[in-house]
Amino acid sequence: MMGGFWLHPVSFFLTGLIILTGSQYEYYQIIRKTGINPQIITGILTGVTAYVISTLIAAEVIPADYFLLMIPVIIIVMCIELYRKEEKPFNSLAHTFLPFLYIVVPVSMFPFAAFSKTGIPSLLPASAISFSPGIIIGFFILLWTNDTAAYLVGISFGRHRLLKRISPKKSWEGFFGGLIISALIAWLISGWIEVVDTTGWLLISVIISVAGTYGDLVESMLKRSLGVKDTGTVMPGHGGFLDRFDSALFSFPMVYLFILLFG
Repeated sequence: MMGGFWLHPVSFFLTGLIILTGSQYEYYQIIRKTGINPQIITGILTGVTAYVISTLIAAEVIPADYFLLMIPVIIIVMCIELYRKEEKPFNSLAHTFLPFLYIVVPVSMFPFAAFSKTGIPSLLPASAISFSPGIIIGFFILLWTNDTAAYLVGISFGRHRLLKRISPKKSWEGFFGGLIISALIAWLISGWIEVVDTTGWLLISVIISVAGTYGDLVESMLKRSLGVKDTGTVMPGHGGFLDRFDSALFSFPMVYLFILLFG
């Protein structure tokens, strides 16, 4: 995945697209187990449309006004529900559109963090467009560091449960272990990825630790409410797309907002 984001603007776009469509599809599939039948195809097409528009705007190919194209797309999806003859159509619509807020909006922010930016270049030259995956690379390094450290510290020293009702295995010891180790890595990469200064990267590591933990807990709450262990099986032993990117869906928007305001 890191190679996809770093290789070239086209591979960056495709990597984000795979994450978006895979996560949406998993969400719709697990919701169907409850008897609710969301619009899978039109829902995913709506998400893809938003992602494509976001990429073109971020790359300064089209103006931001093109976001208004999402208005007729959303209206069309609602009108389609009139002809589906579902017993509870607004339950279907609610779960058709919820992934738009939960998944599509966060992933559609990825292009704005890379296109029309300078800094770390792509591995393959892309002279026709300004592009730098530095924010994304730094973000995922810290996210994975936090997740890994929290897991290792938690299973080794975890005694006090973070939120036992939702996630019995998460502990306060694991949380603080992840936060401390990710802060150390943030200090190390601050001289390499100069998106923000060292203090900024340290604050980003804290944001990732806190928001990422809540993202994980919310996804655990979703699975517990539906009675499923994993959202998918695309990565044996690790679960599905939502299992892998639940932390990113909460933490990346907060990180990018921080960079916009204080970077």
